[in-house]
Amino acid sequence: MMNRLRHVAREERLPFGHMDKTYNSRLAQELGKWAESEEKGEPFHKAVFHAYFVDGINIAEISNLVKLAVSVGLSGREAQTVLEKRIFRDSVDSDWARSREMGITAVPTFMMKRKAVVGAQTYGVLEQFLIESSMIESGA
Repeated sequence: MMNRLRHVAREERLPFGHMDKTYNSRLAQELGKWAESEEKGEPFHKAVFHAYFVDGINIAEISNLVKLAVSVGLSGREAQTVLEKRIFRDSVDSDWARSREMGITAVPTFMMKRKAVVGAQTYGVLEQFLIESSMIESGA
């Protein structure tokens, strides 16, 4: 899997570091929900993505997540509270339940008109997916 990700990242000229381990992203997802509610979702998600895939930072550690929150202009104290009290646990649980209902078993998964493309994909694959999905919608 990591070789495939490295290959796609290299093809798309995206930064991708060397990772020896994978880390549980559950707390990052919960903090991401909070960041979204604070209008900082996109910069937070980008920061977590870069920290994990480029810098190899353990995104399962609360202290690392708090630093990432602060780096995008969120309150470190509030981030700490959100994580310690698991304030967005139910929201993430709901997202996971919905994905299971839709048959999603891997990330990323791109869905349109009940069709899916699973995994990190090149621009060309995603473009073709959109074209084919549009053809289904128009009846072509």
